[in-house]
Amino acid sequence: MSKRQDIEDSLQQAFAPRLLEVVDDTESHRGHAGFTEGVESHFNVMIRSDHFAGMNRIQRHRAIHGALGPELIAQIHALALDVNV
Repeated sequence: MSKRQDIEDSLQQAFAPRLLEVVDDTESHRGHAGFTEGVESHFNVMIRSDHFAGMNRIQRHRAIHGALGPELIAQIHALALDVNV
């Protein structure tokens, strides 16, 4: 399974979002630090879930990182998050 799919599955399970888009943006970083041929490493995530109600931005980002877990987070070079209710 791909890292993109792992991210999507983890976030679906943790937050039951109304909207979830996980985009592998690795190729656009070719030649930059953190790019390795054939390795998914840069992702953009847009997620909307009632789970984030009452949380500030830092709490939302921590919740995402917690749902993904330390093993998956360690494999990601860049994770851009757009998190809202």
